[in-house]
Amino acid sequence: MTPQQMAQRVGEGLLSFPVTHFNDQYDFVEQPYRQHIAWLLEHSPAALFAAGGTGEFFSLSLDEFSGVLSAAVSEVAGKVPVVAGCGYGTRTAIQFAHAAEQAGAGGLLLFPPYLVNAEPAGLIAHAKAVCDSTRLGVIFYNRDNAILDESALEKLCESCPNLVGFKDGVGDLELMTRIHARLGDRLVYIGGLPTAETFALPYLEIGVTTYSSAIFNFLPKFAQDFYAAVRRRDHAAVLASLRDFVLPYIAIRRRRKGYAVSIVKAGMKAIGRDAGPVRPPLTELTSAEIDELKALIAGRS
Repeated sequence: MTPQQMAQRVGEGLLSFPVTHFNDQYDFVEQPYRQHIAWLLEHSPAALFAAGGTGEFFSLSLDEFSGVLSAAVSEVAGKVPVVAGCGYGTRTAIQFAHAAEQAGAGGLLLFPPYLVNAEPAGLIAHAKAVCDSTRLGVIFYNRDNAILDESALEKLCESCPNLVGFKDGVGDLELMTRIHARLGDRLVYIGGLPTAETFALPYLEIGVTTYSSAIFNFLPKFAQDFYAAVRRRDHAAVLASLRDFVLPYIAIRRRRKGYAVSIVKAGMKAIGRDAGPVRPPLTELTSAEIDELKALIAGRS
């Protein structure tokens, strides 16, 4: 598919960001990963983002990344777009972009460059180099040390026809409003905060039609029901789900750094679909927190 077709598909529904399965030695295990993707596909995500943040992209070697992407692309078999994580320094990011393309991915999610803080001109040059290196559609992930305002993003769009998406990981409603007012439908807009469900309703009003749902990993029906309530602007249903599940879930997630990923794998274990441990430097939930999460999940799976 073309970059524009990929972007259109991404904007049509809820997005799945699967975890990456590891054994007790922290090695990638393909078969349970593929089984998990097959199960997620039964719940109709609009696209699947393999080896993304929830999939621990930051802990994968280039060879492991290629294996994860190849497994995802094979299992999806063209049913939905497969978008790959991509990041680090410019030349390394280009290597990941080429590996994703060779594995058959349909697009890239470009994470911030490693470690450094840079001026907008440098971020534009970095993103442009990655875009220029691939035929795939690219989604820019606006977060941490890679934040562009509407002017910088417009410049990047002008020089990169295959830059087709913008994922927000900041939560600045004013910035998102300025970006959407400036660029309109030039990009597909994706909510990308941890537990993006909390921002889903207000973001919908400024053109953000979809978001990344980590909860989809272990409660796909709940995630889709919540998304449907958002899209029909059912405030009562959204607020009830926030109050009864999402906000208590966030309260657990906020207790430790890195729990945004750890709690998802704990949720997988809670429903009997163990994806293995998180890789260091991430840490696992405590046994008490796992029990608390199990009680929260009970009756929703």
